[in-house]
Amino acid sequence: MGAAGYVGGELIRILGSHPQVDITALSRVRAEEEQSLTELQPQLRNALANLPERVVGFDAHRLGELCEVVFIAAPHGQAMSMAPLLLAEGVKVIDMGADFRLRDPLVYEQWYKLQHTETRLLAEAVYGLPEIRREPLRTARLVANPGCYPTSAVIALAPLVEAKLIDLTSIIIDSKSGVSGAGRSKLTLEYLFTEVTNDCKAYGVASHRHTPEIEQVLSELAGDPVTVSFTPHLLPIARGILTTTYSLLKPGVSEEQIDEAYKRRYAQEPFVRLLPKGVLPQIKHVIGSNFCDVGWKIDQRTNRLIAISALDNLVKGAAGLAVQNMNILFGLPETAGLQSLPLYP
Repeated sequence: MGAAGYVGGELIRILGSHPQVDITALSRVRAEEEQSLTELQPQLRNALANLPERVVGFDAHRLGELCEVVFIAAPHGQAMSMAPLLLAEGVKVIDMGADFRLRDPLVYEQWYKLQHTETRLLAEAVYGLPEIRREPLRTARLVANPGCYPTSAVIALAPLVEAKLIDLTSIIIDSKSGVSGAGRSKLTLEYLFTEVTNDCKAYGVASHRHTPEIEQVLSELAGDPVTVSFTPHLLPIARGILTTTYSLLKPGVSEEQIDEAYKRRYAQEPFVRLLPKGVLPQIKHVIGSNFCDVGWKIDQRTNRLIAISALDNLVKGAAGLAVQNMNILFGLPETAGLQSLPLYP
């Protein structure tokens, strides 16, 4: 679902080369006339064999006959109506939107200004960040794929809050993202080329919808409430996220403890690359891949730990992570279809 969008295009690109996947249906949210895939995603022209030629409207029964799993790459509010119908057809669902990420429907309604109509599914939905919570994914029917900003922030901060190395009330998160994070259908003034190029601006200050998602996951890891200040920025690039986090170290915490916390959490993770001491992440080093690079440094003068992550918002921040979750759901090798190296330069 959502084959016409940026994330939909990435899903097709990744799944099309997956050794154990057949793409049996392509759908879109809006119920316009059927369109050819190459009309919507011209980069896929003659590139993948056995793809459906047409992108059609949503039909849960048809998808139930054709599919074992459906990815819903649609804006928030869409999956609430689609997921129950698909689950009733015996299909597993991976929702790329926000409808099942937040456990509290009142929090969802507060931040997304939309009534949640499928609250019964919130308890069942599994938050799909394998590096943090892998085991529940193995038996899930409904996966809530994380947001791109939360993925970058949580991966950077999880070892620190889990080991209680930092003050849980002092966390500041500064993220910068490429314009593709806004999606393909946002044809508003602020996303025009002439508005974005040669600029960098903050948006959603003290009000971005990913804030409660970040706090929810970090609080669960810490076992105590976590409050963050989160500010995203728009970069004049197509894709990629660089997230810089700032937090106060607790008294007596050493570099060795920090290093051990990161290695304990990520040393065996295939898609988190812990960078050597003194090397910090860059967006250019992860584009097109499912990697998230992580580096950190202590500011001795202020006793702050600065932890930085970089990922491709369309891959590890969306489509690649969803395929990683799918692999776990079906007992496939977790890296299947995701071995593409970053594009450089």
